[in-house]
Amino acid sequence: TTDALSKSLGVRHRILPMSNDPVRTRVLTPDGPLAFQHYFVRDRCKPTAMGFVFDGAESAQPNAEISFESVEAVVICPSNPYVSVDPILAVDGMREALAATGAPIVAVSPIVGGRAIKGPTAKMMRELGVPATTTEVARHYTGLASHFVVDEVDADADAEVAALGMRTTVAQTVMTTLDDRVQLAQTVLDFIR
Repeated sequence: TTDALSKSLGVRHRILPMSNDPVRTRVLTPDGPLAFQHYFVRDRCKPTAMGFVFDGAESAQPNAEISFESVEAVVICPSNPYVSVDPILAVDGMREALAATGAPIVAVSPIVGGRAIKGPTAKMMRELGVPATTTEVARHYTGLASHFVVDEVDADADAEVAALGMRTTVAQTVMTTLDDRVQLAQTVLDFIR
């Protein structure tokens, strides 16, 4: 369970999964759909990604323990929008429930200088015909995110992102040290206050 895993890793705060119903990510490739773990681990992200399917999302329900009415803010960390965030948003009613909170929804770009901070995000974007830019990540979250954090390397994209209707701030988003992590968290908190 999520609680057991959290405790084994020494996580002190409670983590709630998006749903208690199974949702499986499949990557659509020229050779057919692949389970995400096969794509990511076995095939090392080599197949061309043509799209994504989230099996079970249409019948999954948001975790009943998530108290949407008491949400003060939502932070979409600098993770892959297609295979890390979209499976959560694909859960039936999740996007609407988040939007209905009225809380600030802050997305942090996982693309810095045209490259992914980590993982295959930039590769996937290019394969989907989308430029690997922070502006395109922001466009992906249009209609959901109210705030967007642009890395200082991409500061010139700040106005483009703002033109999408989001409040923006520019900050260092690449986290290589604990101090970097703390600073980015503080920047996000200050941004939404």
